[in-house]
Formats: sequence, structure tokens, C-alpha cells
Amino acid sequence: MLLVLCVDLDDDLGRKTGFSTPVIGRESAEAAAVALATADPEDSDVNVIFQGLHIYDDLDARDESVEVAVVTGNDDGDVSANREVGDEVDTVLASLSTAEDVTALVVTDGAQDESVIPIIRSRVPIDGVRRVVVRQAQNLESMYYTIKQVLNDPETRGTVLIPLGILLLIYPLALIGTVLEMPGFVLGTTSALLGLYLISRGLGLGDRLDDAVERARRSLYAGRTTLLAYVVAATLLVLGGVSGMNTLEDVQHTTHGEVGVPVMLAAVVYGSIQWLAAAGVTTSLGQITDEYIAGTLEWRYLNAPFYVLSIAVVLYAVSAFFLDEVGISYLAAALTAGTLLGIVSTLTFAVAESRLSDVGNDDQETDGETRQLGRV
Repeated sequence: MLLVLCVDLDDDLGRKTGFSTPVIGRESAEAAAVALATADPEDSDVNVIFQGLHIYDDLDARDESVEVAVVTGNDDGDVSANREVGDEVDTVLASLSTAEDVTALVVTDGAQDESVIPIIRSRVPIDGVRRVVVRQAQNLESMYYTIKQVLNDPETRGTVLIPLGILLLIYPLALIGTVLEMPGFVLGTTSALLGLYLISRGLGLGDRLDDAVERARRSLYAGRTTLLAYVVAATLLVLGGVSGMNTLEDVQHTTHGEVGVPVMLAAVVYGSIQWLAAAGVTTSLGQITDEYIAGTLEWRYLNAPFYVLSIAVVLYAVSAFFLDEVGISYLAAALTAGTLLGIVSTLTFAVAESRLSDVGNDDQETDGETRQLGRV
């Protein structure tokens, strides 16, 4: 028996029509093809199924033993889809009530679906592979239609047309730059815009930005204090950067000779650490507030503000020491104080969480014993 296998690797049939697969038999396959053609006339898998029916009718007219079936994968990826096709091929082979040796003729619409051929070959011998190519796809009309479809797709349109448009603008912008006597600036700006766009598309920054905006919108409507804390923290970070640069300028003006890189870093940290610590404490308190309101607050979360303060104390002392603002004794005391602050906060909240957990367990055991006594 020859089994005509029509392969739909990404399961367009199941997703668009609701047909359960595998589809076995000529009448069922024809109904599936009509349903898919009705749901999406442009789907190439329609031609695959009709080609399989054509092969079946041709062989059946010659009184050959033949059966037709449609097997599908899924849209999760090549490996998962191939496994799904393999399972459906097993189901088809198990349903064939024949004592004859079964071979397969695989019908596909392209190289992607043909990636599953090794999976099918491991289950049944393959007599041949038939790739369905629509005749119109070889003509200029099909090329025009394909380009039109690409341009109608918002994602593809943005990916192709925006870089092409920027490239086409280079020459007129260069002319404008020549007139303004700034050709280098205009060309550099245009090249930078094109590079930034391609990098953002390659890294998926657009999707990440959309996700961040959506999370911010949900936080705003939900009344979460984290959003307000982030805004305040961002402002404090900007103020910290300005303060650090001002401190660096003061150090450069008061220092004779060249300022080394360690001293420059120390000046920036020394001038900005207070603002950075305030930003860290603000965001941690906002997160703690939201966790408490949601009822998911754990004691160890309270360590965050103390960790920020301990790190700030250490960085402030180290930067001040590099700037000769404090001596070695002050540095040692600050390092010790910062370390102790972090350790004490960790132990304190760990003990508190352990004690409260034990009390909660005792209360649950007492309630359980009370219920048991009540039943008695």
C-alpha cells in the first residue's frame, strides 16, 4: 500500500479550522482541504492537501492500493513540530488495516516542511517526495503580489522600508550639509540614526520598550508606589551625577598637575554617593511597600535599605580616603561599621522571620488540635 502523506508542519489546518489531526481517508482529507481553503484561501497547505487528493485519485483509478492522510506538527519550533508529526504518522500507520507493506509518498509545500522527512523515514519507507509549487508563483504577477503582501505587513514594512528610506536620504542630506557647510555632521547624524535603528531591531529593544511602557501603565492604574519610587530615584540619580561631576571639577581645579584615574573616580563617587544612596533607599522602600500591600512581604526584603546604606558608607569612606579628606582610622571604622550594619540587619530579620514562622506553625497545630477535639 502507498500512503500519501500531506505534511503541514506548523499546523495551519488545526489552528485555522479546528480539525483534529491526523486526518485519514479521502473524504476526511477533502473536507479538511475545503475548510482550510475557506478559512484562508492564501495558505499554501491547501494546495498540498489537494495535491495529495489528486495523487490518490490517480492511483486509485489504476486499481492500486493507496490511502491518503494529513499529518500536522505545531508552531512551537522545528524539534517539537517534528516530534508531533512523528506521533501522528504512528497513529496513521496503526489505523491502516492492511497486511501489505506500506510505503509513503510525502507531499509538502517547501523545504521547511521537508525537514521532517527523516522522522517519517524512521517509521515507514519513503518512495518519493512531491513538492507543490503553484504555477502562478513563477510569474511577474506573483512577484507583485508577494511584494504587496510584504508591504502590507506592519512588522516587515518597518523592518525593510525604514532602513531603505534612511539610506535614500543620505544623498539629499549630504547636499543640504554641503550648502550649510556641515557635510560631516549631516552624514554622521544620518549614519548614527541608521545604526541605532538596526541595533534596536537586532536586540529587540522596541519590544522591550513596549513591555516597559505596558508595565508602567499597569503600575500606574494599580496605584503601585514602585512607579513613583522609580521616578524619584531617577531624579536623584541625575542629581547625583551632576553633583559628582561638580566635585570632579573642584578637585581638578584645586589639584596641581595631572589628576589620576583613581582620584577622578573617587571624586565622582564622593560627590554623588549621597544621592545614589537616597535613590537606592527610595526604590527599595517603594518595593517593600508594594509587597506589603500585596501580602507577599517577607522579612528578608527589609534588608535592602540597610544594604544600600552599608554600601554607601563604605564607598563614601573609600572615596574620601583617596581624596585625602579622611585618614586611615576613619576608613577602617567606616568599613567595619558598613560590614556590621549589613550583618546585623541580615541576622535580625532572619531571626524575626524564623520566630514568626515558628509561631505561625504553632498556631496552625493548635487550630488543628482544636478541630479534632471538636469532632470528638
